[in-house]
Amino acid sequence: MILVTTPTVSNKTISQTLGIARGSTVRARNVGQDIFAGLKNIIGGEISEYTKLQAQSREQALQRMTEDAEKMGANAIVNVRLTTSMVMQGCSEILAYGTAVIVE
Repeated sequence: MILVTTPTVSNKTISQTLGIARGSTVRARNVGQDIFAGLKNIIGGEISEYTKLQAQSREQALQRMTEDAEKMGANAIVNVRLTTSMVMQGCSEILAYGTAVIVE
């Protein structure tokens, strides 16, 4: 599966547009991560526990978007975007979406 943030794929022709492919995940922090994050907040620096959580969430959302596109018969997704929103305190959604297409 080809994933690009551009409206076209270099050296390929889009022969069919299949629709919007999407994938999301909702994740919550845990108490252990919050304790370490609180300490990091005092002394400064990257809060690696949250960085890892966000990276895992992004990958899961992208994987789910890819699976959605595959169900449509796509071999590429163009205009891929990621967005996030807070669902509730300490809990956020990562959404990956793009246009599922067939390229030749």
